[in-house]
Amino acid sequence: MFGLRNNSECRKAERFFAERRIKVHFVDLKVKPIAPGELRRFIERLGLPAIIDTDSKPYRDDGLQYLRLSPEQWAERLIAQPALLRLPLVRNGQQFTVGAAETEWKAWIAAG
Repeated sequence: MFGLRNNSECRKAERFFAERRIKVHFVDLKVKPIAPGELRRFIERLGLPAIIDTDSKPYRDDGLQYLRLSPEQWAERLIAQPALLRLPLVRNGQQFTVGAAETEWKAWIAAG
């Protein structure tokens, strides 16, 4: 799971897995940025618009809604500014989710 410790959705996800006694490897993006290849996998599976938090303060403050950036430029910006990401980013093998996706997580658990 990739996220920020002070993010409420990340805390909600951690609590979800902890209540079910499922160990999760949490990567705090303030401490260790997401690897470009890992971010690319999330973008390929979910699409760039799905992982950008258009309601975030940095998105609004930087006027990103008015910029035309290439996918590579977006990836660079998302790595440098993790607050632009919709969090948490959760990966289970080849399955990916963004945000608090409890329905999908429950399906993962049920599938074993």
